[in-house]
Amino acid sequence: MHAAAVQQVIDELGRLPGIGPKSAQRLAFHLMKLPTEDTARLTAAIDEMKARVRFCDRCFNVSESELCTMCADDRRDATLLCVVEEPRDIVAVERTGGFRGRYHVLGGAISPIEGIGPDQLRVRELMARLEPEGVVEVILATNPTVEGDGTALYISNLLGEMPVQITKLARGITTGSILEYTNKEILADAISGRRDY
Repeated sequence: MHAAAVQQVIDELGRLPGIGPKSAQRLAFHLMKLPTEDTARLTAAIDEMKARVRFCDRCFNVSESELCTMCADDRRDATLLCVVEEPRDIVAVERTGGFRGRYHVLGGAISPIEGIGPDQLRVRELMARLEPEGVVEVILATNPTVEGDGTALYISNLLGEMPVQITKLARGITTGSILEYTNKEILADAISGRRDY
């Protein structure tokens, strides 16, 4: 139906999360209308991101160096460790301005349907950080979904014998919602109202 080059762009855009076939088609035709210098800037920015950005060696947040800005910041409270599913969840928590600890990014949530088990997540790396970094509280800030709650339960069971306090976000956040899209005031209340797991 479309020229092969256009269809290829539609197909590639359609592989992005949250982009269905119609959105992919609209985006492809929008890109086609743009001046060449605009599309060149976009592809250069993507290439630059892929070349420079990596995962932090400590927490697995996105970074341009061995440690992300939060891990490199000595003013942050290293005894508080907030465990999240993805780097974008850090952005959501940071928007609240109410958390000054450090983070650990799991890289997803346990989902047997999708073939994701604990071994595909950064759980071992989390466990290895606790004692050397002097962590006294682990905040399980996984998304309030079946997968997120299951992941939090799995981690809390692993931490059960360790000398750390295990807390989770208060349930001001609706079950089934995603942290990235949660109102910052609600998320701030959930962080300050966290409780033992």
